[in-house]
Amino acid sequence: MIGFLVGIIVFGLLVLWLLARFKPRQAARIDQEYFQQKWAELLLRVKTPEGMMLAVIDADKLLDEALKKHHLKGKTMGERLVSAQRLLHDNDAVWFAHKLRNRLVHEPNVKLKQTEAKNALAGFRQGLKDLGAL
Repeated sequence: MIGFLVGIIVFGLLVLWLLARFKPRQAARIDQEYFQQKWAELLLRVKTPEGMMLAVIDADKLLDEALKKHHLKGKTMGERLVSAQRLLHDNDAVWFAHKLRNRLVHEPNVKLKQTEAKNALAGFRQGLKDLGAL
């Protein structure tokens, strides 16, 4: 009799653990006003080549912040982007933008073309929209 009760309790705890573990994640509440303000601030910088570089770098940070708000798995932004694939309409554009940011940060003599910067910012903007930040 005691073994039966222990079995039921263990089974109940297992069911509760499974429900907690696999329940669908709720979308995070994102402060759109905050993200819109930050986006507007970084767009003010695109008037100069240095400003364009900073805008791309800051847009990447902003997108990563939105990914974190969604509690996506991953230690790095790249890992979080992989987790976010199903949320992003144009995954390739976001990856292009992120890779451009990495080149700007890690390669000292990169010449940023205006078209590359515009495409990257468009990718970041779409990613932020897809995540509900803009």
